[in-house]
Amino acid sequence: MWYHDHRIDHTAENTYKGLEGFLNLFNQFDTGDESTGFHLPSFPQFDINIILNDKLIDPGTGKVCFDTFGFDGLVGDVQLANGKVQPFLNVNQRRYRFRVLDGGPSRFYELFLTNPANLNQQIPFWVIANDGNLLVHPVQVTSFRIGVAERYDVIIDFKQIAQTFGATTLNFENRLEQVNGRAPTGKILPAGQGTTCVQFKLGAVVADGSVDPATNPTFYQLPALPTPRITRSFRFERDNGQWAINQQFADCGVIRFTVEQNTAENWHIVNNSGGWQHPIHIHLEEFRILNRNGAPPPAVEVSRKDVIRLQFNEDDLITMRFRDFRGDYPTHCHNTIHEDHAMLLLWQVQPGVIDNNQNP
Repeated sequence: MWYHDHRIDHTAENTYKGLEGFLNLFNQFDTGDESTGFHLPSFPQFDINIILNDKLIDPGTGKVCFDTFGFDGLVGDVQLANGKVQPFLNVNQRRYRFRVLDGGPSRFYELFLTNPANLNQQIPFWVIANDGNLLVHPVQVTSFRIGVAERYDVIIDFKQIAQTFGATTLNFENRLEQVNGRAPTGKILPAGQGTTCVQFKLGAVVADGSVDPATNPTFYQLPALPTPRITRSFRFERDNGQWAINQQFADCGVIRFTVEQNTAENWHIVNNSGGWQHPIHIHLEEFRILNRNGAPPPAVEVSRKDVIRLQFNEDDLITMRFRDFRGDYPTHCHNTIHEDHAMLLLWQVQPGVIDNNQNP
């Protein structure tokens, strides 16, 4: 999980300046000790957090720049990982778990492992978790796309990569083109022409007591889908130069709808535009993606999530249950510039309240 400043109208600039951080949680299954539970790589030596941010730097002063009134969003010209400019990490030849967070404010990433000595290689690794929740089984990929506030846990087997591909150095490379704060273009750049977020320098072979994801271990069983009491729709759109939900701007004095406690709902998350995308974050409860434009979600999204990348001209259907907690909660775009101007609404959970407002 992660946390950040959430001051209304100023979330973007405050998180951009660094008010954000990780919270790692363990239990009897995901223990932080590879000799127990699911045998995932041990924390913290082989289980490492990576928060990705990009910054605009004033070339004259070297200071970080931020435009409060740049409503589209902000993409920077300097890439950071854990607050450092394109750092490197010395790794042993064994399996590592990396918990990757897109800290924003506006950039999406498509992350590949690139061997700078041979750009023609397609190097696989494993996704094991999404938004803090383990997948049912590991999913092998050669890249994954991550929007602002999404988290992906991946396992990289540096020993296998060294043996198979002869690599001694690997770049965790973002190859997704994005030229403004509205959205990525969708173009994937050639290997070596993207931005290296972290460089891995491979060292000696060491003992490895962690589970091999290639053995297809089972981490989680998805429960049966709940029966929704109501289906609601939310349109995320541009309106008079600002960002709105169902043609309304953020108003912290207004509760837009009420969810009945101990029920389930389906929500349509809709973007009619071909010009921008929105990472939508729903507070309180996690959801499951039922479909994207009527098609099943990709395997790396078959999990419980709290952020969904709302892509061009997309109508995504999600389902969620509202159980223990009552009170008021926000839903907003996590391109934090869009959130501040003013793509956010408040809703509440209460017992015994029936609200059939389908387009709040």
